[in-house]
Amino acid sequence: MKQHPNNPTSPKRVAILVDTSTTWGRNLIVGIHRYSREQGNWELLVEPRGLEQRKWLPLGWKGDGVIARVGFMELAQSLKRLKLPVVNVSAITLPRVAFPRVISDQVAAASMAAEHLLARGFRSFGYFSQLELEYVAEHQRAFAQALDQSGYGCGVFAVPMQGESEPTWNLDMKRLAAWLLAQPKPLAVFTWTSSNARDLIYACQRAGLAVPEQVAVLSGSDDELLCEVTPVPISGIKLDSEQLGYRAAKQLDNMMKLPKKVSLEEILIAPRGVAERRSTDTLALSDAAMVKALRFIREDPTREMGVVDVARSAGLSRRALELRFQQLIGRSPAAEIRRVRIEHAIHLLRHTNLSVATVAERSGFSSAEYMASVFRSCLKMAPMQYRKK
Repeated sequence: MKQHPNNPTSPKRVAILVDTSTTWGRNLIVGIHRYSREQGNWELLVEPRGLEQRKWLPLGWKGDGVIARVGFMELAQSLKRLKLPVVNVSAITLPRVAFPRVISDQVAAASMAAEHLLARGFRSFGYFSQLELEYVAEHQRAFAQALDQSGYGCGVFAVPMQGESEPTWNLDMKRLAAWLLAQPKPLAVFTWTSSNARDLIYACQRAGLAVPEQVAVLSGSDDELLCEVTPVPISGIKLDSEQLGYRAAKQLDNMMKLPKKVSLEEILIAPRGVAERRSTDTLALSDAAMVKALRFIREDPTREMGVVDVARSAGLSRRALELRFQQLIGRSPAAEIRRVRIEHAIHLLRHTNLSVATVAERSGFSSAEYMASVFRSCLKMAPMQYRKK
């Protein structure tokens, strides 16, 4: 639809310059679209973009406003030349760039991470990311401060950057593995991104460290794809980027309507919570036999195993194993085997089209009927009902 500048009822043309390759970026666009539908049905310019792709506007584009992740000077200068209202959704601070900002509250996110890990009994902590970036360093400081208030310190492992804001792929895994081995166990490590958390998982594998029993890993963001396609699914802080997009759109709308009354005060959007996956699904245990037992159960839920097999793997009698399970995690070894198998079945039901019978087989249940019985007992619904829900 062609824009008619003198017609106040014509739709506004708004460019969205954020990545579409992450859960964060896609949800942000959803929030902008929701505001647009509610308030004026804008014409949105959205194109497929990578995280660090140079996000230039199409040559000759004419519009009314821009919402952008302004992460580098060339883009900032290009947007300034447009002489249009711009809302910045990036935490990156650039010199002499003062677009109004709507961003995630990373201090609140770091405090939430500390609470999540402390509640699981961890007393040894680390932070891993590229601290040359000021906003990442602020994230680390907020995490360390939250731990300090509870009387705990935080080790740090910083990696060099490649370009302006990407960590180098040639990460020294041996050095990272050595750092992990040197920390007191059980250890909980917080990271800036899901890709940082992925690298930690691989470093733990190289070092022979069990995740989450010896090292729990929590990502500062919840990119659903990256958090799932690792040997151990990664827990992440759920940044509310949909609400961020909605508030950014509202701010832009105000700027387009009343450009002289716009406040430059930053708007911070609180995180929604923690998306819990297996990488933090544990209680901090210093009992080596219990770590072996839990690792044996979780390594391969499809294997035939009973409580005696678990006890043998841990070097304990059945009775001693059952006592430790009740004392340290509040459930029996048999209940833990069942819980891990249910968790695996839930993952397959959510992310594959496998039949219920195949899901049961690949989750260690003796039959689809037995799995359905366990589902009804624990989740109050049958496997197919869960999948549909």
